[in-house]
Amino acid sequence: MIITVKSKCYPTEDKEKVCQALHNIFPVGEISGDETLTLVCDSAERLRELIWDTQIRDSARSILLHGRSETSIKFKLNKQAAYMGKLSFQDEHVALGSILVTIKDDNLDEVIDYLAESTIKEEDE
Repeated sequence: MIITVKSKCYPTEDKEKVCQALHNIFPVGEISGDETLTLVCDSAERLRELIWDTQIRDSARSILLHGRSETSIKFKLNKQAAYMGKLSFQDEHVALGSILVTIKDDNLDEVIDYLAESTIKEEDE
């Protein structure tokens, strides 16, 4: 699994705070860049913990499935929530932008199941 996390750092923002927002969700990995901050890592463990701890697996699963393409999963996170250590998926434009997450893996179904296993049980037929 390769995860690329990007966020613009606007002139009105403190770069260290934007870096902290990225590290609150993806604590492993170095951040590079000045205007656009980029973090590349191979662990989504903290993201998974936040999804499970806040009991939003089905909502998160829906967002992951919606953002899935042939080769990757893309979704946005709220930057201010991430700075506070919270997880908030975002589907609309906000003034200070968002965090764009791209996950690439050979088995995206497995990634989605790992991050947000469905809580809905299939009925026996």
